[in-house]
Amino acid sequence: MSMFRFANPEYLYLLLAIPVLLILWAVNNYRRKKAIVRYGESNLVRQLIPDMSVIRPVIKLILQILAIVMIALMLARPQFGSKIEEVKREGVEVIIALDVSNSMLAEDIQPNRLERAKQALSRLIETLENDRIGLIVFAGDAYIQLPITTDYVSAKMFLSTINPYMVPKQGTAIGAAIRLGMRSFSPGQDKSRAMIIITDGENHEDDPVEAAKEAADAGIVIHTIGIGSPEGVPIMLNVNGRREYLKDHEGNTVITKLNENILKEIAITANGKYVRATATNLGIDQIFSEIRKMKKQELEGKIFTEYNDQFQFFAGASLILLLIDFLIMERKNRKLSGLKLFKLKI
Repeated sequence: MSMFRFANPEYLYLLLAIPVLLILWAVNNYRRKKAIVRYGESNLVRQLIPDMSVIRPVIKLILQILAIVMIALMLARPQFGSKIEEVKREGVEVIIALDVSNSMLAEDIQPNRLERAKQALSRLIETLENDRIGLIVFAGDAYIQLPITTDYVSAKMFLSTINPYMVPKQGTAIGAAIRLGMRSFSPGQDKSRAMIIITDGENHEDDPVEAAKEAADAGIVIHTIGIGSPEGVPIMLNVNGRREYLKDHEGNTVITKLNENILKEIAITANGKYVRATATNLGIDQIFSEIRKMKKQELEGKIFTEYNDQFQFFAGASLILLLIDFLIMERKNRKLSGLKLFKLKI
């Protein structure tokens, strides 16, 4: 097994020069054809300028584009990982369960409950170093969005794709999310495991407190963050480009309220902490400060520690392409064209 990477991927932006080069070539070619037409009929002009070649400028353009590609790849320094080492780090495993039901679209916390939670989680992920993180989304059902990992780049990417439409069944199955989280931790780890549940706690369909008790018996700590207003607010939806309030089957506007009691009970049962989110502070930093007090466990993993550069091929190829481009003249060589080896004039 080997790992491929670019040591300096920023140089791949040089590839943007290719469309610029194509545009310049097209403009120049258009002007040249226009100039030929101005002097007379094109076939007659070509007879007056026998050394002019149509195909050579195209060949030179292709060579120049290939040279730019090779130079960009060379400067980006492609590398293959050749040595894997076992690494041991001390950290905790944290699974975040995020409510994606329609009630999380309420705008009592701007821009809405769900987007505010995603923003706070994204900032949290940027501060992680040795901890493992996993993502679960839930509404009427619970699904793993990202298995437990130290790949924080992927974690942010998967977090950004979360939306209310990824779980078709509506509801708030907190118990299902807890049980799925219990099964999602790394096997064999029996300490330093925590869950963070972010939800408004409304319309819970199962028995989350019983699930929290099962998690506590397994040594898993559960923290809860209540997001929303206990007084209740309507849920704003975008329908065909228009903003409308969510209504029930009878046409009444649906009001969503934060259910703090169930979230407090879950946290107490699973030895965790409950925090109510505000417009300025979601509470995720508060929760994570509690998690960092937990006893760290040794987390094993594999990383590539030695990489071999593979830029030499691209350096050689770019040099050869530029040399060929230099040797090919835009005009025909009368001595060479007289040879007619392949009965073809270029």
